[in-house]
Order: sequence, then C-alpha cells, then structure tokens
Amino acid sequence: MNPSTNELLFAFGITLFAGLSTGIGSALAFYTKQTNKKFLSAALGFSAGVMIYVSFVEIFAKARESLEGIYGPTMGLAATTFAFFAGIAVIALIDKFVPSGENPHEMRDVREMRIVPDESHELMRMGLFSALAIAIHNFPEGLATFISALQDPSLGISIAVAIAIHNIPEGIAVSVPIYFATGNKKKAFKYSFMSGLSEPLGAIAGYFLLMNFFDDSMFGYIFAAVAGIMVYISLDELLPTAEKYGQHHIAIWGMIGGMALMALSLIIL
Repeated sequence: MNPSTNELLFAFGITLFAGLSTGIGSALAFYTKQTNKKFLSAALGFSAGVMIYVSFVEIFAKARESLEGIYGPTMGLAATTFAFFAGIAVIALIDKFVPSGENPHEMRDVREMRIVPDESHELMRMGLFSALAIAIHNFPEGLATFISALQDPSLGISIAVAIAIHNIPEGIAVSVPIYFATGNKKKAFKYSFMSGLSEPLGAIAGYFLLMNFFDDSMFGYIFAAVAGIMVYISLDELLPTAEKYGQHHIAIWGMIGGMALMALSLIIL
C-alpha cells in the first residue's frame, strides 16, 4: 500500500471535513430558531446505519480478504475477528476514561439554558471537558476515515459524511456551555471548531507512526479494527443519542435509510 501524494491529500481533506463539522453543530446552536431534534435524530440514525452496514459488509470483508490471502482461510478469519474486537476494546477504553458527566453527545440547545452568574465557572468546565472528550474520541475516528479513504475513495467519502453527521451534536455540546459561561459566541465557536481538529491530527499521527509498516497484513489488521471502532460508536453513541432526542421509530427508520443508501451506493459504485 503505497499511496500517491494526491491520494494522501484527498484522504486528509475528507478527514478534515469530517472533523471540522463540529463547527456546523456550533452554528446550528446559535443561528437557528430551535434545534430540530426529530431531524437530528433521523440524521444520527442514518449515520449509524451507514457505519454499521459498511463496517460489516465492506470493511470487515476487505480486511478478511487481505488477511486470508496471507494466513489462509481459517487463520485469516481468526486474525480479522481478533482485530475487530481489538478495535472495540480500544474505543471502549477511551470511553471508560472520559468522565461520564461530560458526555460529548449530550444535546444542549441554547434556548434550553439560562445564564446564571454563579454557574459560569461550571459551564465553562463542562464545555472544555466536552471539547477534551471529543478530541479523544475523534482521534481514532480520524485514522479510520483516513485509512478507509486511502483504500477506497468512495468508501472514505461515505464514512466521512457519516462521521460529519455524528460530529454535529458534539459541536453543540461544546459551544453552548462555553457561550453561556463567557457570553462570547466567537470563543464558543472557536473551541467547538478546534475540538474537531483531533480528527485530522489522528489521521496524520496514525499514518506517520504506521507508514513504514504498511503492507497487506497491517492494512488488514487496521481495517478490521476500524470496523470494530465504527460499530461501537454506532451502538454506544449514535443510536442512543438518536433515540433520546427523537421517537424510537425515527431513529430506527433513519438507521435503515442509512443502510439502504449505503447498500445502493456499493451496488452502483
């Protein structure tokens, strides 16, 4: 796997787009009359559907194909399965060390909060801890998007769009408490925007750490781990958040819609 400069720039570009979509969430919080929670619920369900479908149908399958070509059918499948659950373990450990009270997927609408001077310090802390939590979460997501785009540009675009949708409520979670702590929309937007930078940073750091080891074996292990990370994010973060801010069936139909669109795009492309 020796990507060209253009392939690297493309993969980095869509990873940057996915990460900085936290800024979209910040803009929605400040410049729309009311957060449309039903729409966001459907969008988050859609994002989960895309990621779950593509993880099992495309990413896991490509990782298995790569590793079976090296180790044979039985050991190749075992290696792929191990890497898949290793990816889940990594993102689960990251979740474990993020304070539960600073959930980066906790929806906060500007109009649902009130300025209380004595609480400004606590709100600022909430926003900064949310930004830190998002930065930690986005690091492996950035590597996942980047590696997927290097392997298959159309697959990378699908994953980037799904993660971009997933990052919108994260932007809201950072910007709203910081705004109410400081009264400064620009500062709130800046912190929200910067929290998404860990996604492209994760891509760059991961690539330069692993670039000398990239071969079919390394690709297979990373791709299988990426599938595990994406499934965990979908089941642990996206679907629960989608259901919390919309009706159960809105989230489920959004998820099915995401799966259907992903399936159609794989057939066409």
